[in-house]
Formats: sequence, C-alpha cells, structure tokens
Amino acid sequence: MAAVRPWNAFDAAEAEVRSMVSDARWRTLPEPDRAHLIAARTLVTRDGDRWLFGAHARWHLHDPADGRWHLAPPPRRLRARQEGHHTSALPAGVIPSGPDFAAEPGSTQAFVGPDVSVKLCEQMRELLRANCRKPELDYPLTSFGDIFARDVPSTVAAVWGTIMWCAYAPAFDGNERLLTMFGEFLRKPLPGDEWVRWLPAPPLVDLVTLVAERRRAGHPRTALRLAALIGDAAHILLWDSRFRPRALALLTMVEPVLKRPELDDEAALRDDDALRRAWLRRCPPRLARAVLAETDPEAHLSHTVYDLVEALAFAPDPARAAATYLADLSDSRGTLPARLDHRLRHAYDDLRRAGLTSTSASERTEPDGFPVMPGPRFPSTGPHTGPGDSRTGPREHFTGLPGDSRTGSGFEGPGLTRAGEGAAGGVLPADRAGAAAVLGAAYAVGLAWSGVSGARVPERGFAGSAALVQRLIHERDDSPI
Repeated sequence: MAAVRPWNAFDAAEAEVRSMVSDARWRTLPEPDRAHLIAARTLVTRDGDRWLFGAHARWHLHDPADGRWHLAPPPRRLRARQEGHHTSALPAGVIPSGPDFAAEPGSTQAFVGPDVSVKLCEQMRELLRANCRKPELDYPLTSFGDIFARDVPSTVAAVWGTIMWCAYAPAFDGNERLLTMFGEFLRKPLPGDEWVRWLPAPPLVDLVTLVAERRRAGHPRTALRLAALIGDAAHILLWDSRFRPRALALLTMVEPVLKRPELDDEAALRDDDALRRAWLRRCPPRLARAVLAETDPEAHLSHTVYDLVEALAFAPDPARAAATYLADLSDSRGTLPARLDHRLRHAYDDLRRAGLTSTSASERTEPDGFPVMPGPRFPSTGPHTGPGDSRTGPREHFTGLPGDSRTGSGFEGPGLTRAGEGAAGGVLPADRAGAAAVLGAAYAVGLAWSGVSGARVPERGFAGSAALVQRLIHERDDSPI
C-alpha cells in the first residue's frame, strides 16, 4: 500500500487557492470578493509569521515592521494554522488576477551540470550554419559589438542574443556545445575561467536594435528575416525548461510581425525603444513574469530571490543560507536589506555586522578580491577567438584568461568558504541538478540586482556561485587537457 503523504497546511491552502483561481468565475468576481477569499486562507506559524498564497501562484510573507507583503517560499516543515487576515490590509498586488497562475515556472538550473541536450544544440548549430555567412554589409552588427568581431553579420548576433535573452541564468559550462559553435565569431574570450562562463543577460533592446536599424535603413525584408531568425531560435529553445518561459514570451512578440510585416513599421521608424515597447505590449498576461526584467526590474529581483530560497529548501534554514549568497552583492548605498523580507533581512544583517557583505564590491589584487593560491593550471576549454579567417582578414585577437586554482582546494577566501561550505548550513545539495538549481538561482539574483542597482557583475562570478561550481566540476562530461 502506498504511503500517504501527511497533511500540510501550506499544501492545503495552496491547493484551495489554485482551485479557486482556475475557476472561470474568478475573473468575474469583484476585487473585494477576491481579496476576501485570499485573506481568509492566511496561515500563521508558531513564530507569528503570516503567509498567504496569492499573485503569481507564489507565497507572500507579511512583514510585521511595516506591513508589506514580500514574495517568500514558506517553511513547509513547520506547522501552521489558518487564521485569516483583514481584507482591507491586503494590497492589490497580492491578489491573483487569474492569468498570472497560468505562467510556466521553468527551471532555475544554470547550464553548469545538466547540459543542454545534444538535439537542441544540433538544431541551433544548423540554424547558425545556414545564416552565418550572410554579407555583413546587408546585415551589419548594430548591437552585441562587445561580443563579436566587426565583420560578423547580425544574423549570428540574432541567434546568440536569443539564446542569452531566453536563458534563466546564462552561466554555462566552459566547454558547453551551445557556446563553442560561436567560437570563430567572438571578438574576445567569454568572461569566466576554464570551468564556467559567467555571461551577461542582454536586454531586449539589443535584439530589437538588430531589426529596427534595418527597417530604418530602408531594408524591410532584411529586418523581417532577422525577426524570423529570432523566432526560429526561440522555437528551438522551447525544448529546454531553462529557456522555455522566455522563449515563449519572445515568440508571442515576434510571430505577429511575421504574419503582418508592416505591423511594427511606425515603431521601428521612431526608435529602438518604441519597437521594444511594441514587442512587450504583445506579451500576454500569462507570460508577464517571463519579461519582468524588462517591465519591472524590482519585481524581477523579488522573484529571483524567491527562486533562490526555494532552491535552498534542503538546508536547515533556507533563509539564512540564501542570505550568504545575497551577501555577495555589491550594495554601497545599503538599499538591499529594505527589499528583503524580515527573515532574510535579519540573516543578512548578521553577516553585515560581521563584515561579510558586499564581497564583490571591489577588486584588489586578485579576481573578486579573494586571494588565489597557486594551483594546477589548464588552458581554457571554452570558446575563444583565433587568428583571422579567410573571409575578411585578421580579427582583433585577445589572449585567454589565465587558469586559476579553482580546480582544487587551493582556491580560498572567506566568501568562498562561507558560501561553498556553509551557505546551506553545512549541507550541500543532494545531487547535480540541485547544485545547478542553486547556482542558477544565485547567479540570476546577481544579474537582477545589477539591473536594479547598476552594481557590476564580477567577470568570474559571484563568490557563492563560483564556490558551488566545486560541487559540479568532478562530474563534467568533457575532459580538460
């Protein structure tokens, strides 16, 4: 006889709310009635914390200090009772609208550990090969110039930009197939080291610019081909849950113009941002969370912090474990704590008083401010630029990043010891997928914080994320020379 799962107040409340919101009548209810139904299912734990399952199909935690509700996964191992909450005290932002419950959560895994499938990589390689030899005069590189050599056509940038924009957290294995196919086009080595490429997340306007510039230059068919290429690349990415939510959103933005080529002419002729706004307006409410980085960076940060705490659910104290990763973020103005729920804020403040926050705020003599002890060195296995090719002559050539001691125990530093060994209360994720989920969520938080605060993203990764790579490097599927 199968074991019966013990009753849990959080699971029960979540199931009730999901059932209500999925009912077609939910959208027809007046706002006060919706608020009453949600407020009546508020839970209270023994420590006095109040929780409700609301907007975005996520849990919200009440902050007793100022009455705000923060996105926060609940402590499902704790007992809770249903107590209800004053309806008038609920802000509209925590009440589900309906479409927000239809969003696909995707996956927080980085591309370190579980690889992108061979099938997806081969389909993307075929798409790139079919479009990489277009004449650069017809397809000039109007964005991504910091990534690609000057003679690379914008078709290559369109495929690359789609991959990076759709990725939940673009941290890739240094020898990932999805990156190596771009090696011959790169202007310089990708940021990172021989283990991980910590790549920036491009804004949507970088993709939009490729299309808008061609339309303004009087080449509407070329602009349409670039839009179609972005759509083709997004369609391939649907195979992987780490890309799927944003790939779906991108497809809903691009596909209408493929059916009506003149649809975006007015916006494109105005400027890039006008076209960007036109694309975003076409994104349906059910996919709104996938584009929060573009529409509401503050909310996007809150969701990535939620993902991080959820990925650390295996830890004895997930909030305290998450705080050690948040401590990596540069916060010279001291504005991060106010954005956190009171559990995270208290844990973060403990680290701040110990002088263990803002670990990536400055670089001293070694990367990210941490001393690097001598250790084994390997040549970079990731994509790199080689000498010039036969198409247009020599390209700018940059030397690769030196190896470091991250391959063994010689890589030391307070931030890495804290995050790598103590972030989860002395407990590492149970498996490769769990470690990749924490790594991806932590890196996504760093990128989201950069989008909100302007803080830099360390070229070799945030300390906690970089330390977690130690959990994965012995399971790599390639063999460094």
